[in-house]
Amino acid sequence: MSDHKGFTVWFTGLSGSGKSTIAEMLFHEFQARGMKTEILDGDVVRQNLSKGLGFSKEDRDTNILRIGFVAELLTRNGVATICCPISPYRETRDAVRAQIGAFVEVYVHATVEEIAAHRDPKGLYKKALAGEMPGFTGVDPDAPYEVPETPELVVDTVAEAPEESLQKVLDKLHELDYLEDPTMLVEGDRVHSGMTDLRVAESGHVVKEH
Repeated sequence: MSDHKGFTVWFTGLSGSGKSTIAEMLFHEFQARGMKTEILDGDVVRQNLSKGLGFSKEDRDTNILRIGFVAELLTRNGVATICCPISPYRETRDAVRAQIGAFVEVYVHATVEEIAAHRDPKGLYKKALAGEMPGFTGVDPDAPYEVPETPELVVDTVAEAPEESLQKVLDKLHELDYLEDPTMLVEGDRVHSGMTDLRVAESGHVVKEH
């Protein structure tokens, strides 16, 4: 196995399901192994590469295809690439998979009810469920989230602690010959990568939301 084999880990799931949390942890695991790694977070990409796009299906697809284009470039150049956009549409995810090739889809499962009750610090789900935020993915019937049919891995963040989900990802990457050793190398608080929309403490570490 080459130390410079590029691949993409693509986390998909509802907003608030835990994609960015696991992505941040995985980023630090890759860094601890001396691997070249980058994170492409859906919201961060929207503020830069996809500024001006809305939330129609066409605009959502355009955003995902742009992330996929960058991920393919990084993967081709030996980077362990981590993507964590909602990416609600199956067809678009499959198109990105075909483009990248070395693609590991991880479905981050959490229910709307769980997120609204326990992981909604801004109250977005409560507003969406009350009909005050049309177009909210997974709540508005016109903005469905299409669950992956055959992902490489499913992690259940309702039942699993973030460390458990991370270990499942490391084990899967080892099984697929992308990692030599699936042992978790980083423990405790992690310095924020600056590449996701997770909140940052004054110390520079990731704030634990739950």
